[in-house]
Amino acid sequence: MDLWQLKIFSKVVELKSFSRAGKAIHLSQPTISSHIKDLESHFNCRLIDRLGKEAVPTSAGALLYSRAKEILALKEATEASMAEFQGSIKGKLKIGGSTIPGNYILPPLIGKFISKNKDVKISLSINDTSQIIQQIINAEVEIGIVGAKSLNKKIKQVSLTKDEMRVIVPRGHQWFSKKEIEINELKNQPFIMREEGSGTKESLIKRLNQHNIQIDDFNIIAELGSTSAIIQGIKGKIGISILSPIAVSEELEAKSLKAIPLKGINLSRNFYLSFNKERTPSPIMAAFKTFLLTNN
Repeated sequence: MDLWQLKIFSKVVELKSFSRAGKAIHLSQPTISSHIKDLESHFNCRLIDRLGKEAVPTSAGALLYSRAKEILALKEATEASMAEFQGSIKGKLKIGGSTIPGNYILPPLIGKFISKNKDVKISLSINDTSQIIQQIINAEVEIGIVGAKSLNKKIKQVSLTKDEMRVIVPRGHQWFSKKEIEINELKNQPFIMREEGSGTKESLIKRLNQHNIQIDDFNIIAELGSTSAIIQGIKGKIGISILSPIAVSEELEAKSLKAIPLKGINLSRNFYLSFNKERTPSPIMAAFKTFLLTNN
């Protein structure tokens, strides 16, 4: 058994396919199969079952995969530590972002960080807030930016930047010329909402509850799984919503959508830099964290 075989095995498990794993790491499918057979011979047990078109780990394979992730992460951390000792930052960092940070805030910051650290590779996972927090706990990502506070005691959060949500309406809507909107007006409009687990939804409900307003009072016609889907729904005049202006910056500039404040209600929220306080940060994570805190 060697690290290369563990990497190949992990890629097969993650992609659920010998052929896709081969394409990802530039090896032929027979070569991938040969390495998996060598691992199975080494451990004297079956590690992967082929169920239809999918490659699925056996119970032994699932156990090996969990250990392989730890070993490969330790390898990356060791290489990063040695590079730091020699005065450079090198290696791979896995980070997470909820919808707004992941799609709109992190990409330019990642580009800027990589331009200053040429030997660093960054993998970005975009999910809703609850999933990113769980990925941090499971060590699937080392650090993340989310739009809501976590109650998990393992998670440390630092406020990174602020956002002010607005009512988003399309061009041609009766409110397009308005400078602000009354909450009672909003209740009668077709409203598009994010799904459970979204930091945007959690923040909105929290702010409305502070004013004794229930989200169920709204005329919710759809709950969609992504901000981009909501934006398309607004453009298609299915309904309106409350979103971060960051997510519709291009549409606001083109004046196809308008962001309008909700009168008397503070819809500000923070985006939080989040990490597992029980884990020792890698040198790359420490450098990226410092970079984020000094560039916002």
